[in-house]
Order: sequence, then C-alpha cells, then structure tokens
Amino acid sequence: MSAPAHGSPRPKPLTQDVRAAFERACLVEIEALKPGNVHEYAEGHGMTAGDFRASARVAAEAIAQPDISVGLRIAAAVAATDAAVGCNTNLGIVLLGAPLVHAALSCAPTPAAGEARLRARLRSVLAALTVRDADFAFAAIRLAAPAGLGHAARHDVSAPARATLLAAMRAAAPRDRIARQYASGYADVFAIGVPALRSGLARFQGTPKAEAWAATGCYLAFLSRIPDTHIARKHSQAAAEAIRLEAQESHESFTGCRDPERMTEALLAFDSGLKRRGLNPGTSADLTVASLLAVGLTDIVGRRTAGRKGGLAP
Repeated sequence: MSAPAHGSPRPKPLTQDVRAAFERACLVEIEALKPGNVHEYAEGHGMTAGDFRASARVAAEAIAQPDISVGLRIAAAVAATDAAVGCNTNLGIVLLGAPLVHAALSCAPTPAAGEARLRARLRSVLAALTVRDADFAFAAIRLAAPAGLGHAARHDVSAPARATLLAAMRAAAPRDRIARQYASGYADVFAIGVPALRSGLARFQGTPKAEAWAATGCYLAFLSRIPDTHIARKHSQAAAEAIRLEAQESHESFTGCRDPERMTEALLAFDSGLKRRGLNPGTSADLTVASLLAVGLTDIVGRRTAGRKGGLAP
C-alpha cells in the first residue's frame, strides 16, 4: 500500500518514538489485569497474551510509517496483525490509534503544552479524513471480521464508502464508543482515561508494575462509567449496563487501595465470572490502550522544541 507524501519527511527519531509509544501502550495494556478481557494473568475468548504481544510489534511498525494517510495506517496495521496471528486482536486499538499516531507525527512545534497541541492537531486530522480513508478502514474491518458486527442502514462496511471516515464514524457513534471518539475529538480518552492513568501512576509510583496497575485503574474507570459497546453489540445493551454496575464496586475498591497487589484475588474472581458468561469488555480495553497512547504521545509532543521543523501538511 502506498500514498503520496505530504510535506517534509518526518525526523527519523520522531517516527521511532511514536512507533515505540504505540507498541508500549499495547504491551502495558496486556500486562494489566483487566476483568473479562485477555491479559497476562488469564487468557480468554480463544486468544492469548502472546497473540497480543505479537500484534503489538507488527501493528506498531505498520501504523507509524511516515507520510501515509490515516486510512492506510489502519489498513496496514490490521493486515500485518492478520498475517502475524490470524485473528482479530486489535481492530479497535488500531482504529483509535491511527488518528493519534498521525496527529503526533504531524504536530507542528508550538509553545503550547503537549496535550493541548496533540488534541488540537487530532481535531484537524479527524476533520480532514476522506472517503478514501473510509474505504481503507472498511476493508480493514472486513478483514478483521469483529464478532457481532452485523449490518448498518448507512455506511455499511460491506459496501464501498460513500462518505468520509469521520461522517461514517459520526453515524455509528450512538451505538459504538470507538466511533464516538472520532465524533467527539476523543472526549472519553482525554476526560476519563488520561486522568485515570495519571492518577494511578502518581498513586503507584515506586511500586512494581506501576504502569500496568495504572492501566487496570483506567480500564475499570471506563468499564464502571460507560456501558461497553462490544458487550452491547454481542449480547445486549442491558447486559452492558449490568456489567457497568458490577464494575462500580471493583473500581471504587481499586481507587481506594494503595497496594494494588491486594486487589488481585478480587479482580481475578470478577474476571473469571465475566469469562464464564462469555462477556468481554473489549471496548473498555481498546479505550485503555488509546489512553496509554495519548499519554505517551503527549510526552513525545511536549519534548519537541519550538524551533524544530518538519511534519505532515494538514
């Protein structure tokens, strides 16, 4: 796959940093104990932690290529994942990650703080998405074949795209929280996920696996506040709301705990109960990766000096 280059070439260290940030976000998330989802403490849903580690490596290489479009980032990362593991481990992660990666790689140096710069550039990237981006994304979704996809009255992924990727995501936003991030400028990621991560990192500073435990807190924040749309799509909205209510107790206990290791037994009990019922809060996991990536990219963008040139044109 290829696309015309835009603007000046990326400085090589920036591309490497962004690639590493994407891979790191994926790896930290799989280290985190996330009830109902796949993680290093327990496998599930026919997938292993090893599948996700392999996916992180190949998807990072594909998604962070310089001078390609958002749609190509999505298509390349999903194709690389399919070739490596032969199953859908990261479609939601890639859909959320591609605009963030593109924004970081094309973020012009300004005096503004890293998060403000990243978010402003992200809004521009989302607004500039094209019908061709939608075609690439639709092809990636068909290849990944997520469970419970079904058909949509408008912008069905089984047909050629007839609107921009942003327009398609806006249409899907009421039923899909990943699509809602496109429509809202990643409001949930920056309002729920990033603060939860930063709070956890501060609280667990100096403890083993501080990043992974902060990611657990982020996941529980999403699961307890937003009905998981992966569960809703596969089961029902009522099932998703029931799990949200169940997660509130775990989230409250976790946020009040200074030693996260003491929560392991309770979280694993919640985990096994969800898996016995076939319930996988996959959207909450995807939003957790996006939040980890947003934190990592904010730090990268913040380190760039105002005198440094380069980046994609809008």
